[in-house]
Amino acid sequence: MNTYLQIHPKDNVLVALQDLPAGQEIQFNGDALQLKQTIPAKHKFPITDLQPGDAVVMYGVLVGKASAPIQKGEAITVKNLQHDADSFHEKDASFQWQQPDVSRWQNRTFAGFHRGDGQVGTRNYWLVVPMVFCENRNVGVIKTAFEKGLGFAPTEVYNEQVNELVNLYKSGDLDAIRNYEPEAATQTDKRNVVFPNIDGIKFLIHEGGCGGTRQDSDALCALLAGYIHHPNVAGATVLSLGCQHAQVSILQDALKKLNPNFNKPVLVYEQQTSGSEFKMLSNAIRDTFLAMTEANKLERKPAPLSKVVIGLECGGSDGFSGISANPAIGHTSDLLVALGGTTILSEFPELCGVEQELINRCVDERTADKFISIMRTYADKAESVGSGFYMNPSPGNIKDGLITDAIKSAGAAKKGGNSPVTDVLDYTEYATKPGLNLLCTPGNDVESTSAEVGSGANIVLFTTGLGTPTGNPIAPVVKLATNTRLAQRMPDIIDIDTGSIISGQKTIAEMGEDILEFVVKVASGEIRTKAELLHQDDFIPWKRGVSL
Repeated sequence: MNTYLQIHPKDNVLVALQDLPAGQEIQFNGDALQLKQTIPAKHKFPITDLQPGDAVVMYGVLVGKASAPIQKGEAITVKNLQHDADSFHEKDASFQWQQPDVSRWQNRTFAGFHRGDGQVGTRNYWLVVPMVFCENRNVGVIKTAFEKGLGFAPTEVYNEQVNELVNLYKSGDLDAIRNYEPEAATQTDKRNVVFPNIDGIKFLIHEGGCGGTRQDSDALCALLAGYIHHPNVAGATVLSLGCQHAQVSILQDALKKLNPNFNKPVLVYEQQTSGSEFKMLSNAIRDTFLAMTEANKLERKPAPLSKVVIGLECGGSDGFSGISANPAIGHTSDLLVALGGTTILSEFPELCGVEQELINRCVDERTADKFISIMRTYADKAESVGSGFYMNPSPGNIKDGLITDAIKSAGAAKKGGNSPVTDVLDYTEYATKPGLNLLCTPGNDVESTSAEVGSGANIVLFTTGLGTPTGNPIAPVVKLATNTRLAQRMPDIIDIDTGSIISGQKTIAEMGEDILEFVVKVASGEIRTKAELLHQDDFIPWKRGVSL
Protein backbone atom coordinates (compact mmCIF):
# COMPACT_ATOMS: atom_id res chain seq x y z
CA MET A 1 0.00 0.00 0.00
CA ASN A 2 1.25 3.49 -0.87
CA THR A 3 1.62 5.74 2.17
CA TYR A 4 1.06 9.03 0.33
CA LEU A 5 -0.56 10.29 -2.88
CA GLN A 6 -0.22 13.11 -5.37
CA ILE A 7 -3.78 13.46 -6.66
CA HIS A 8 -2.96 15.48 -9.81
CA PRO A 9 0.36 16.02 -11.62
CA LYS A 10 0.06 19.80 -11.05
CA ASP A 11 -0.32 19.43 -7.27
CA ASN A 12 2.41 20.82 -5.02
CA VAL A 13 1.16 18.89 -1.98
CA LEU A 14 0.89 15.22 -1.09
CA VAL A 15 -1.87 13.50 0.90
CA ALA A 16 -0.95 11.12 3.72
CA LEU A 17 -2.79 7.82 3.23
CA GLN A 18 -1.81 6.71 6.73
CA ASP A 19 -0.22 8.35 9.75
CA LEU A 20 3.32 9.34 8.75
CA PRO A 21 5.79 9.82 11.64
CA ALA A 22 7.99 12.88 12.05
CA GLY A 23 11.43 12.36 10.56
CA GLN A 24 10.30 9.86 7.93
CA GLU A 25 11.98 10.35 4.58
CA ILE A 26 9.62 10.63 1.61
CA GLN A 27 10.85 9.80 -1.87
CA PHE A 28 8.94 11.70 -4.55
CA ASN A 29 9.88 12.20 -8.21
CA GLY A 30 13.49 11.31 -7.49
CA ASP A 31 13.81 13.79 -4.63
CA ALA A 32 13.82 13.14 -0.90
CA LEU A 33 12.11 15.24 1.75
CA GLN A 34 11.97 14.68 5.48
CA LEU A 35 8.74 15.14 7.39
CA LYS A 36 9.09 17.96 9.90
CA GLN A 37 6.32 16.58 12.11
CA THR A 38 3.84 13.72 12.21
CA ILE A 39 1.37 14.01 9.35
CA PRO A 40 -1.96 12.38 10.29
CA ALA A 41 -3.75 10.30 7.66
CA LYS A 42 -5.89 12.46 5.33
CA HIS A 43 -3.75 15.57 5.89
CA LYS A 44 -1.39 17.25 3.44
CA PHE A 45 2.22 18.43 3.25
CA PRO A 46 3.99 20.44 0.51
CA ILE A 47 6.75 19.11 -1.70
CA THR A 48 8.44 22.54 -1.91
CA ASP A 49 8.95 25.36 0.55
CA LEU A 50 6.09 27.88 0.44
CA GLN A 51 6.12 31.55 1.38
CA PRO A 52 3.13 33.68 2.43
CA GLY A 53 0.96 34.26 -0.63
CA ASP A 54 2.20 31.19 -2.50
CA ALA A 55 -0.48 29.05 -4.13
CA VAL A 56 -1.38 25.61 -2.84
CA VAL A 57 -2.65 23.36 -5.61
CA MET A 58 -4.67 20.14 -5.18
CA TYR A 59 -6.73 18.23 -7.76
CA GLY A 60 -4.93 20.47 -10.25
CA VAL A 61 -6.68 23.65 -9.01
CA LEU A 62 -5.97 26.45 -6.56
CA VAL A 63 -7.27 25.48 -3.11
CA GLY A 64 -5.64 28.13 -0.94
CA LYS A 65 -2.64 30.34 -0.32
CA ALA A 66 0.00 30.09 2.35
CA SER A 67 -0.67 32.54 5.18
CA ALA A 68 2.70 31.75 6.83
CA PRO A 69 5.93 30.09 5.70
CA ILE A 70 5.45 26.33 5.16
CA GLN A 71 8.49 24.10 4.82
CA LYS A 72 8.37 21.09 2.55
CA GLY A 73 7.36 18.12 4.70
CA GLU A 74 5.49 20.32 7.18
CA ALA A 75 1.78 19.72 7.89
CA ILE A 76 -0.66 22.10 6.23
CA THR A 77 -3.10 23.46 8.82
CA VAL A 78 -5.54 26.33 9.38
CA LYS A 79 -2.60 28.23 10.91
CA ASN A 80 -0.58 28.34 7.69
CA LEU A 81 -3.19 28.10 4.91
CA GLN A 82 -6.10 30.37 4.01
CA HIS A 83 -8.92 29.80 1.54
CA ASP A 84 -8.46 31.00 -2.01
CA ALA A 85 -9.89 29.80 -5.31
CA ASP A 86 -9.72 30.53 -9.01
CA SER A 87 -12.27 32.93 -10.43
CA PHE A 88 -14.65 31.88 -13.19
CA HIS A 89 -16.14 33.40 -16.32
CA GLU A 90 -18.10 32.52 -19.43
CA LYS A 91 -17.69 29.21 -21.21
CA ASP A 92 -14.40 29.43 -23.10
CA ALA A 93 -13.56 25.88 -24.15
CA SER A 94 -15.16 22.95 -25.91
CA PHE A 95 -15.52 19.68 -24.06
CA GLN A 96 -14.97 16.15 -25.26
CA TRP A 97 -16.04 13.18 -23.15
CA GLN A 98 -14.77 9.65 -23.53
CA GLN A 99 -17.73 7.53 -22.43
CA PRO A 100 -16.96 4.47 -20.31
CA ASP A 101 -17.71 1.01 -21.64
CA VAL A 102 -21.26 0.13 -20.57
CA SER A 103 -21.81 -2.98 -22.70
CA ARG A 104 -22.09 -5.01 -19.49
CA TRP A 105 -25.28 -3.14 -18.51
CA GLN A 106 -26.68 -2.30 -21.94
CA ASN A 107 -29.63 -4.70 -21.68
CA ARG A 108 -29.97 -4.70 -17.90
CA THR A 109 -33.22 -3.71 -16.24
CA PHE A 110 -34.46 -3.07 -12.72
CA ALA A 111 -37.86 -3.92 -11.27
CA GLY A 112 -39.63 -0.62 -10.71
CA PHE A 113 -43.05 0.99 -10.30
CA HIS A 114 -44.17 2.48 -13.62
CA ARG A 115 -46.14 5.73 -13.35
CA GLY A 116 -48.59 7.12 -15.88
CA ASP A 117 -46.27 10.02 -16.77
CA GLY A 118 -43.41 7.73 -17.81
CA GLN A 119 -41.39 7.99 -14.61
CA VAL A 120 -40.39 4.78 -12.81
CA GLY A 121 -40.14 4.53 -9.04
CA THR A 122 -37.72 2.48 -7.01
CA ARG A 123 -40.24 2.46 -4.15
CA ASN A 124 -44.02 2.83 -3.78
CA TYR A 125 -45.01 5.17 -0.95
CA TRP A 126 -48.08 7.04 0.16
CA LEU A 127 -47.22 10.54 1.37
CA VAL A 128 -48.79 12.69 4.11
CA VAL A 129 -47.89 16.38 3.85
CA PRO A 130 -48.63 19.37 6.12
CA MET A 131 -48.87 22.71 4.33
CA VAL A 132 -47.81 24.50 7.50
CA PHE A 133 -46.11 23.61 10.79
CA CYS A 134 -49.44 24.15 12.60
CA GLU A 135 -50.54 20.78 11.18
CA ASN A 136 -47.49 18.82 12.35
CA ARG A 137 -49.29 17.47 15.41
CA ASN A 138 -52.20 16.24 13.30
CA VAL A 139 -49.77 14.60 10.90
CA GLY A 140 -48.22 12.93 13.95
CA VAL A 141 -51.61 11.49 14.90
CA ILE A 142 -52.05 9.99 11.42
CA LYS A 143 -48.46 8.71 11.51
CA THR A 144 -48.97 6.83 14.77
CA ALA A 145 -52.29 5.39 13.61
CA PHE A 146 -51.05 4.11 10.25
CA GLU A 147 -47.57 2.97 11.22
CA LYS A 148 -48.86 0.88 14.10
CA GLY A 149 -52.00 -0.28 12.31
CA LEU A 150 -50.20 -1.34 9.13
CA GLY A 151 -47.00 -2.63 10.68
CA PHE A 152 -44.66 0.07 9.33
CA ALA A 153 -43.66 1.34 12.77
CA PRO A 154 -39.95 1.27 13.69
CA THR A 155 -38.71 -1.40 16.07
CA GLU A 156 -39.76 -0.93 19.68
CA VAL A 157 -36.44 -2.19 21.07
CA TYR A 158 -35.83 1.07 22.91
CA ASN A 159 -39.29 0.93 24.51
CA GLU A 160 -38.40 -2.55 25.71
CA GLN A 161 -35.15 -1.26 27.17
CA VAL A 162 -36.99 1.44 29.12
CA ASN A 163 -39.44 -1.16 30.42
CA GLU A 164 -36.52 -3.30 31.61
CA LEU A 165 -34.96 -0.28 33.34
CA VAL A 166 -38.29 0.54 35.01
CA ASN A 167 -38.52 -3.01 36.36
CA LEU A 168 -34.95 -2.83 37.68
CA TYR A 169 -35.71 0.51 39.34
CA LYS A 170 -38.85 -0.84 40.97
CA SER A 171 -36.80 -3.74 42.34
CA GLY A 172 -34.34 -1.24 43.84
CA ASP A 173 -31.39 -2.64 41.88
CA LEU A 174 -29.56 0.56 40.88
CA ASP A 175 -26.30 -1.32 40.31
CA ALA A 176 -28.03 -3.42 37.67
CA ILE A 177 -29.16 -0.23 35.95
CA ARG A 178 -25.61 1.15 35.96
CA ASN A 179 -24.32 -2.07 34.42
CA TYR A 180 -27.20 -2.44 31.99
CA GLU A 181 -25.92 -3.18 28.46
CA PRO A 182 -28.64 -4.50 26.15
CA GLU A 183 -27.79 -6.39 22.99
CA ALA A 184 -27.92 -4.37 19.79
CA ALA A 185 -31.14 -4.83 17.85
CA THR A 186 -30.91 -6.50 14.48
CA GLN A 187 -32.10 -4.25 11.66
CA THR A 188 -34.91 -6.01 9.83
CA ASP A 189 -37.03 -5.11 6.84
CA LYS A 190 -40.57 -5.02 8.21
CA ARG A 191 -42.89 -5.81 5.29
CA ASN A 192 -46.54 -4.93 5.43
CA VAL A 193 -48.99 -7.79 5.01
CA VAL A 194 -52.07 -5.62 4.37
CA PHE A 195 -50.55 -3.74 1.40
CA PRO A 196 -47.58 -5.83 0.21
CA ASN A 197 -46.93 -3.61 -2.82
CA ILE A 198 -46.67 -0.43 -0.74
CA ASP A 199 -43.30 0.25 0.87
CA GLY A 200 -44.68 2.54 3.53
CA ILE A 201 -46.58 5.68 4.39
CA LYS A 202 -44.27 8.67 4.84
CA PHE A 203 -44.65 12.06 6.53
CA LEU A 204 -42.92 15.32 5.56
CA ILE A 205 -42.81 17.16 8.89
CA HIS A 206 -41.36 20.69 8.53
CA GLU A 207 -41.32 24.08 10.27
CA GLY A 208 -42.38 26.24 7.32
CA GLY A 209 -45.49 27.37 5.50
CA CYS A 210 -46.07 30.63 7.35
CA GLY A 211 -44.29 33.28 9.38
CA GLY A 212 -41.41 33.57 6.92
CA THR A 213 -41.12 35.27 3.55
CA ARG A 214 -43.48 34.57 0.69
CA GLN A 215 -40.42 33.34 -1.20
CA ASP A 216 -39.89 30.69 1.47
CA SER A 217 -43.51 29.50 1.38
CA ASP A 218 -43.58 29.43 -2.43
CA ALA A 219 -40.34 27.42 -2.46
CA LEU A 220 -41.83 25.04 0.11
CA CYS A 221 -44.88 24.47 -2.09
CA ALA A 222 -42.64 23.80 -5.09
CA LEU A 223 -40.56 21.33 -3.06
CA LEU A 224 -43.66 19.52 -1.77
CA ALA A 225 -44.98 19.38 -5.33
CA GLY A 226 -41.71 17.70 -6.39
CA TYR A 227 -42.23 15.04 -3.73
CA ILE A 228 -45.86 14.38 -4.69
CA HIS A 229 -44.91 14.28 -8.40
CA HIS A 230 -41.98 11.96 -7.58
CA PRO A 231 -42.02 8.45 -9.14
CA ASN A 232 -41.63 6.83 -5.71
CA VAL A 233 -44.96 8.33 -4.58
CA ALA A 234 -48.36 6.85 -5.45
CA GLY A 235 -50.40 9.71 -3.99
CA ALA A 236 -50.64 12.12 -1.08
CA THR A 237 -52.78 13.27 1.81
CA VAL A 238 -52.43 17.02 2.42
CA LEU A 239 -53.34 18.76 5.68
CA SER A 240 -53.87 22.53 5.59
CA LEU A 241 -54.83 24.91 8.37
CA GLY A 242 -56.29 27.40 5.89
CA CYS A 243 -54.84 30.80 6.67
CA GLN A 244 -51.14 30.16 6.06
CA HIS A 245 -48.90 31.63 3.36
CA ALA A 246 -48.39 28.20 1.75
CA GLN A 247 -51.86 27.84 0.26
CA VAL A 248 -53.08 24.60 -1.28
CA SER A 249 -53.74 26.50 -4.51
CA ILE A 250 -50.02 27.32 -4.78
CA LEU A 251 -49.20 23.62 -4.35
CA GLN A 252 -51.74 22.69 -7.02
CA ASP A 253 -50.29 25.25 -9.43
CA ALA A 254 -46.81 23.83 -8.79
CA LEU A 255 -48.06 20.31 -9.57
CA LYS A 256 -49.62 21.48 -12.84
CA LYS A 257 -46.35 23.17 -13.75
CA LEU A 258 -44.51 19.88 -13.29
CA ASN A 259 -47.15 17.99 -15.26
CA PRO A 260 -50.15 19.70 -16.90
CA ASN A 261 -51.84 16.29 -16.95
CA PHE A 262 -51.06 15.48 -13.32
CA ASN A 263 -53.56 12.85 -12.16
CA LYS A 264 -52.22 11.22 -9.00
CA PRO A 265 -54.70 11.15 -6.11
CA VAL A 266 -54.13 14.11 -3.78
CA LEU A 267 -56.49 14.22 -0.80
CA VAL A 268 -56.79 17.69 0.77
CA TYR A 269 -58.18 18.51 4.25
CA GLU A 270 -58.44 22.06 5.58
CA GLN A 271 -58.89 22.25 9.32
CA GLN A 272 -60.52 25.67 9.52
CA THR A 273 -63.38 24.51 7.29
CA SER A 274 -63.62 20.89 8.45
CA GLY A 275 -65.38 21.29 11.75
CA SER A 276 -63.85 19.29 14.58
CA GLU A 277 -60.29 18.00 14.52
CA PHE A 278 -61.63 14.49 15.15
CA LYS A 279 -63.87 14.65 12.09
CA MET A 280 -61.07 15.92 9.83
CA LEU A 281 -58.56 13.30 10.97
CA SER A 282 -61.10 10.46 10.84
CA ASN A 283 -62.06 11.40 7.28
CA ALA A 284 -58.40 11.72 6.29
CA ILE A 285 -57.56 8.31 7.72
CA ARG A 286 -60.55 6.61 6.04
CA ASP A 287 -59.91 8.22 2.63
CA THR A 288 -56.18 7.57 2.80
CA PHE A 289 -56.79 3.91 3.57
CA LEU A 290 -59.12 3.60 0.57
CA ALA A 291 -56.58 5.31 -1.69
CA MET A 292 -53.84 2.96 -0.51
CA THR A 293 -55.96 -0.01 -1.58
CA GLU A 294 -55.64 1.35 -5.13
CA ALA A 295 -51.92 2.13 -4.79
CA ASN A 296 -51.36 -1.45 -3.68
CA LYS A 297 -52.51 -2.71 -7.10
CA LEU A 298 -49.31 -1.45 -8.72
CA GLU A 299 -46.57 -4.07 -9.04
CA ARG A 300 -42.88 -3.93 -9.94
CA LYS A 301 -42.10 -4.47 -13.63
CA PRO A 302 -38.86 -4.37 -15.64
CA ALA A 303 -37.55 -0.92 -16.57
CA PRO A 304 -34.36 0.18 -18.36
CA LEU A 305 -31.55 1.64 -16.24
CA SER A 306 -32.13 4.93 -18.05
CA LYS A 307 -35.11 5.40 -15.70
CA VAL A 308 -32.81 5.54 -12.66
CA VAL A 309 -32.20 9.08 -11.36
CA ILE A 310 -29.31 9.28 -8.88
CA GLY A 311 -28.65 12.11 -6.45
CA LEU A 312 -24.94 12.59 -5.71
CA GLU A 313 -24.45 13.74 -2.11
CA CYS A 314 -21.77 13.93 0.59
CA GLY A 315 -21.76 14.75 4.27
CA GLY A 316 -19.33 14.44 7.15
CA SER A 317 -16.57 14.57 4.52
CA ASP A 318 -12.92 13.86 5.27
CA GLY A 319 -9.54 14.06 3.58
CA PHE A 320 -10.19 10.78 1.77
CA SER A 321 -13.58 11.78 0.30
CA GLY A 322 -12.11 13.28 -2.85
CA ILE A 323 -9.87 10.29 -3.59
CA SER A 324 -12.11 7.33 -2.77
CA ALA A 325 -15.90 7.51 -2.39
CA ASN A 326 -16.52 10.74 -4.34
CA PRO A 327 -14.69 9.78 -7.55
CA ALA A 328 -16.13 6.26 -7.22
CA ILE A 329 -19.73 7.49 -7.36
CA GLY A 330 -18.54 9.93 -10.03
CA HIS A 331 -17.67 6.92 -12.16
CA THR A 332 -21.05 5.39 -11.31
CA SER A 333 -22.61 8.65 -12.53
CA ASP A 334 -20.66 8.42 -15.79
CA LEU A 335 -21.82 4.83 -16.31
CA LEU A 336 -25.46 5.73 -15.74
CA VAL A 337 -25.26 8.80 -17.98
CA ALA A 338 -23.74 6.64 -20.73
CA LEU A 339 -26.78 4.36 -20.33
CA GLY A 340 -29.17 7.28 -20.81
CA GLY A 341 -29.85 7.85 -17.12
CA THR A 342 -29.92 11.02 -15.05
CA THR A 343 -27.71 12.17 -12.17
CA ILE A 344 -27.95 15.25 -9.96
CA LEU A 345 -24.96 17.03 -8.37
CA SER A 346 -25.90 19.68 -5.82
CA GLU A 347 -24.27 21.60 -2.91
CA PHE A 348 -23.22 24.76 -4.78
CA PRO A 349 -21.04 26.15 -1.93
CA GLU A 350 -18.97 22.99 -2.37
CA LEU A 351 -18.25 23.68 -6.02
CA CYS A 352 -16.18 26.75 -5.15
CA GLY A 353 -12.99 26.84 -7.21
CA VAL A 354 -14.07 24.27 -9.79
CA GLU A 355 -16.76 26.40 -11.42
CA GLN A 356 -14.78 26.99 -14.62
CA GLU A 357 -14.33 23.27 -15.22
CA LEU A 358 -18.08 22.73 -14.81
CA ILE A 359 -18.88 25.76 -16.98
CA ASN A 360 -16.75 24.35 -19.79
CA ARG A 361 -18.45 20.97 -19.40
CA CYS A 362 -21.89 22.53 -20.02
CA VAL A 363 -23.47 21.42 -23.28
CA ASP A 364 -24.18 24.99 -24.39
CA GLU A 365 -23.71 28.63 -23.41
CA ARG A 366 -27.27 28.99 -22.09
CA THR A 367 -26.69 26.22 -19.57
CA ALA A 368 -23.29 27.65 -18.63
CA ASP A 369 -24.67 31.17 -18.18
CA LYS A 370 -27.44 29.91 -15.91
CA PHE A 371 -24.87 28.18 -13.69
CA ILE A 372 -22.76 31.37 -13.55
CA SER A 373 -25.78 33.50 -12.64
CA ILE A 374 -27.01 31.19 -9.87
CA MET A 375 -23.53 30.75 -8.37
CA ARG A 376 -22.85 34.49 -8.26
CA THR A 377 -26.27 35.29 -6.83
CA TYR A 378 -25.87 32.65 -4.11
CA ALA A 379 -22.36 33.84 -3.20
CA ASP A 380 -23.53 37.47 -3.04
CA LYS A 381 -26.44 36.57 -0.74
CA ALA A 382 -24.14 34.64 1.57
CA GLU A 383 -21.74 37.57 1.80
CA SER A 384 -24.60 40.03 2.37
CA VAL A 385 -25.40 38.32 5.69
CA GLY A 386 -21.76 38.36 6.81
CA SER A 387 -20.82 34.92 5.56
CA GLY A 388 -19.27 33.33 2.49
CA PHE A 389 -18.47 29.99 0.91
CA TYR A 390 -15.11 30.02 2.70
CA MET A 391 -17.00 29.34 5.95
CA ASN A 392 -18.48 26.07 4.67
CA PRO A 393 -16.06 23.50 6.19
CA SER A 394 -17.22 22.18 9.55
CA PRO A 395 -14.91 21.51 12.53
CA GLY A 396 -15.08 17.82 11.65
CA ASN A 397 -14.08 18.53 8.04
CA ILE A 398 -11.10 20.59 9.16
CA LYS A 399 -9.96 18.06 11.75
CA ASP A 400 -9.91 15.37 9.05
CA GLY A 401 -7.96 17.29 6.45
CA LEU A 402 -10.38 19.62 4.64
CA ILE A 403 -8.67 22.85 5.68
CA THR A 404 -10.35 25.22 3.19
CA ASP A 405 -13.63 25.27 1.31
CA ALA A 406 -11.68 25.04 -1.95
CA ILE A 407 -10.03 21.78 -0.81
CA LYS A 408 -13.42 20.44 0.20
CA SER A 409 -15.02 21.63 -3.04
CA ALA A 410 -12.37 20.20 -5.35
CA GLY A 411 -12.94 16.79 -3.78
CA ALA A 412 -16.73 17.16 -3.58
CA ALA A 413 -16.98 17.95 -7.30
CA LYS A 414 -15.54 14.51 -8.07
CA LYS A 415 -19.02 13.12 -7.33
CA GLY A 416 -20.06 14.52 -10.72
CA GLY A 417 -17.66 12.33 -12.68
CA ASN A 418 -16.52 13.52 -16.10
CA SER A 419 -19.65 13.63 -18.24
CA PRO A 420 -21.10 16.79 -19.84
CA VAL A 421 -23.44 19.01 -17.82
CA THR A 422 -26.76 18.71 -19.64
CA ASP A 423 -28.79 21.04 -17.42
CA VAL A 424 -28.56 23.48 -14.51
CA LEU A 425 -31.48 23.59 -12.08
CA ASP A 426 -32.36 26.25 -9.56
CA TYR A 427 -33.73 25.07 -6.20
CA THR A 428 -36.96 23.00 -6.61
CA GLU A 429 -36.65 22.77 -10.41
CA TYR A 430 -37.26 19.20 -11.58
CA ALA A 431 -34.74 17.19 -13.58
CA THR A 432 -36.15 16.44 -17.04
CA LYS A 433 -33.00 16.09 -19.16
CA PRO A 434 -30.97 12.87 -19.06
CA GLY A 435 -27.31 13.32 -18.15
CA LEU A 436 -25.54 15.21 -15.36
CA ASN A 437 -27.67 17.99 -13.82
CA LEU A 438 -26.33 20.67 -11.47
CA LEU A 439 -28.87 21.61 -8.78
CA CYS A 440 -28.54 24.71 -6.59
CA THR A 441 -28.71 23.71 -2.92
CA PRO A 442 -26.76 24.48 0.24
CA GLY A 443 -23.96 22.22 1.41
CA ASN A 444 -26.11 21.22 4.39
CA ASP A 445 -26.54 17.44 4.09
CA VAL A 446 -30.25 17.16 4.77
CA GLU A 447 -31.31 20.31 2.95
CA SER A 448 -29.36 19.18 -0.10
CA THR A 449 -30.57 15.56 -0.02
CA SER A 450 -34.16 16.78 0.46
CA ALA A 451 -33.76 19.00 -2.60
CA GLU A 452 -32.22 16.29 -4.80
CA VAL A 453 -35.16 14.00 -4.12
CA GLY A 454 -37.60 16.89 -4.69
CA SER A 455 -35.98 17.30 -8.10
CA GLY A 456 -36.59 13.67 -9.00
CA ALA A 457 -33.75 11.54 -7.61
CA ASN A 458 -35.18 8.08 -6.96
CA ILE A 459 -31.93 6.88 -5.31
CA VAL A 460 -29.26 8.95 -3.52
CA LEU A 461 -25.59 7.97 -3.24
CA PHE A 462 -24.29 9.62 -0.06
CA THR A 463 -20.57 9.56 0.72
CA THR A 464 -19.24 10.16 4.22
CA GLY A 465 -15.85 10.07 5.86
CA LEU A 466 -16.93 10.77 9.43
CA GLY A 467 -20.30 8.99 9.56
CA THR A 468 -23.56 10.84 8.85
CA PRO A 469 -26.86 9.17 9.86
CA THR A 470 -28.97 10.72 7.11
CA GLY A 471 -31.77 9.30 5.02
CA ASN A 472 -34.83 10.48 3.13
CA PRO A 473 -38.55 9.73 3.52
CA ILE A 474 -39.22 8.49 -0.02
CA ALA A 475 -35.89 7.73 -1.75
CA PRO A 476 -33.37 5.07 -0.68
CA VAL A 477 -30.11 6.67 0.49
CA VAL A 478 -27.03 4.50 -0.03
CA LYS A 479 -24.31 5.42 2.47
CA LEU A 480 -20.71 4.98 1.28
CA ALA A 481 -17.75 5.17 3.67
CA THR A 482 -14.59 6.83 2.35
CA ASN A 483 -12.43 4.69 4.62
CA THR A 484 -12.57 1.18 6.04
CA ARG A 485 -12.09 2.32 9.62
CA LEU A 486 -15.40 4.19 9.48
CA ALA A 487 -17.19 1.26 7.84
CA GLN A 488 -16.02 -1.01 10.66
CA ARG A 489 -16.82 1.50 13.41
CA MET A 490 -20.34 2.38 12.20
CA PRO A 491 -21.59 -0.68 10.32
CA ASP A 492 -25.23 0.06 11.13
CA ILE A 493 -25.27 3.14 8.85
CA ILE A 494 -22.75 2.20 6.12
CA ASP A 495 -23.85 0.26 3.04
CA ILE A 496 -20.62 0.28 1.01
CA ASP A 497 -16.97 0.57 2.05
CA THR A 498 -14.82 2.34 -0.57
CA GLY A 499 -11.70 2.15 1.60
CA SER A 500 -10.30 -0.51 -0.72
CA ILE A 501 -9.44 2.35 -3.08
CA ILE A 502 -7.17 3.85 -0.40
CA SER A 503 -5.54 0.48 0.29
CA GLY A 504 -4.97 -0.10 -3.43
CA GLN A 505 -7.12 -3.23 -3.58
CA LYS A 506 -9.57 -1.69 -6.05
CA THR A 507 -9.47 1.03 -8.65
CA ILE A 508 -11.96 3.89 -8.76
CA ALA A 509 -13.49 2.37 -11.91
CA GLU A 510 -13.89 -1.06 -10.31
CA MET A 511 -15.57 0.44 -7.25
CA GLY A 512 -17.83 2.59 -9.42
CA GLU A 513 -18.98 -0.53 -11.25
CA ASP A 514 -19.64 -2.34 -7.96
CA ILE A 515 -21.72 0.61 -6.81
CA LEU A 516 -23.85 0.50 -9.96
CA GLU A 517 -24.55 -3.20 -9.36
CA PHE A 518 -25.63 -2.31 -5.82
CA VAL A 519 -27.84 0.50 -7.16
CA VAL A 520 -29.65 -1.92 -9.47
CA LYS A 521 -30.48 -4.18 -6.52
CA VAL A 522 -31.64 -1.25 -4.39
CA ALA A 523 -33.76 0.08 -7.25
CA SER A 524 -35.42 -3.33 -7.63
CA GLY A 525 -36.25 -3.56 -3.94
CA GLU A 526 -33.89 -6.50 -3.43
CA ILE A 527 -31.81 -4.49 -0.95
CA ARG A 528 -33.07 -2.08 1.68
CA THR A 529 -30.45 0.50 2.62
CA LYS A 530 -29.28 0.96 6.20
CA ALA A 531 -30.99 4.36 6.25
CA GLU A 532 -34.28 2.71 5.30
CA LEU A 533 -33.93 0.00 7.95
CA LEU A 534 -33.21 2.66 10.59
CA HIS A 535 -36.17 4.80 9.41
CA GLN A 536 -33.89 7.79 8.82
CA ASP A 537 -36.54 9.96 7.19
CA ASP A 538 -34.84 13.38 7.24
CA PHE A 539 -36.50 16.29 5.46
CA ILE A 540 -35.50 19.96 5.70
CA PRO A 541 -36.64 22.61 3.19
CA TRP A 542 -34.10 25.35 2.42
CA LYS A 543 -34.70 28.98 3.33
CA ARG A 544 -32.78 30.68 0.54
CA GLY A 545 -29.71 32.70 1.51
CA VAL A 546 -29.51 31.46 5.10
CA SER A 547 -27.70 28.14 4.79
CA LEU A 548 -24.32 27.12 3.40
